[in-house]
Order: sequence, then structure tokens, then C-alpha cells
Amino acid sequence: EYSMIPRANQVRNIRDSVKGKISGRSSEIQRLIGRSLRSVVDLIELGERTIWIDCDVIQADGGTRTSAIIGSFIALFDALNYLKAEGQIIDIPIKDYVGAISAGIVDGEMLLDLNFEEDSRAQVDLNMVMTEKGEIIEIQGTAEGKPFSKGNLQELIKLAETGIKQIIEEEKNILGEIC
Repeated sequence: EYSMIPRANQVRNIRDSVKGKISGRSSEIQRLIGRSLRSVVDLIELGERTIWIDCDVIQADGGTRTSAIIGSFIALFDALNYLKAEGQIIDIPIKDYVGAISAGIVDGEMLLDLNFEEDSRAQVDLNMVMTEKGEIIEIQGTAEGKPFSKGNLQELIKLAETGIKQIIEEEKNILGEIC
């Protein structure tokens, strides 16, 4: 479940639970998180289980969906580690690390991990989710104002890949070797 607490961004928002429905944005991000996690889990080895991961954004400053994916991956590992310690699973069924990051073009310059101000001015905004093996789980790229070239797309993908590799190294520092 993904949601932003009321004062996570500059203007107070109303919780989805108060509105009685999940916003389209929250629903889209929840599905993205689920797809990202399922892609690196051996679902057969996991068995007939549902694991709920809560993603509450405390402070939104751009990159909330990519940060939520990273945090969810770490929380998933923690949950699976608990199941293993309790003897409910033999091995942790994670097949690969997953990382996510935003990249974009702001004022003609390629940037990694855009903050809110950069994101709001970006001519191109791209989010990428990828495994340690370099397999792409998802790419979301959008032009603002005018289209961008395939060359720019390839450069943004390379930039994002560099950032994701750094993120996965940090995940390894936190979690250790898991797969």
C-alpha cells in the first residue's frame, strides 16, 4: 500500500482513506511497486502467501515512487527473513536485487535523482526500475513541451543504470548477499 501522509508535500493533501478511494496516482504506484517486487521473487518457492508492504511517504521531494520501490524491496527482504527465522520458509526466495531511480533533462542538462524543483522544471522525466543483472523491469519516460530524441533516451538510461548500480551496492551493504 502506497500513500503520502497529509503534509508530505508543500500543500496538505487528504488521505486516500478519508476520501474513501485510492487516487489514480497511488493506485498506479502501488501496481508499479508490486510488479517490481514480484519480478525478483521466486513465487513458487514463496508459496501461497500474500505479503503486504506499507509505503508511507513522509516527505515528498521528487522520486517518491522510486524511493518507495527501494524501501519496499528492503522491507520485503526483512519480511522474508522473518519467515525464514520462524521456519515458515527454507530459503529467502529473492532472485535478484532491484533498484529504481529517476533521471531527467532540466534546462538542457541531464540529471539523476531529480528533486521536486528539478522534476517540476524537467523537459524530460524518466523513472527506471532494474535488477542487478541489468534487466529492466520498467521504464517510464515523458517529454514536457517537446519530444526528445532516441539518443537522449539512451543517455538517460545509461545515467539511470549508473545510479541504480550505486543503489544496489547500498542495498548489499544493508542486506548483505541475498541471492
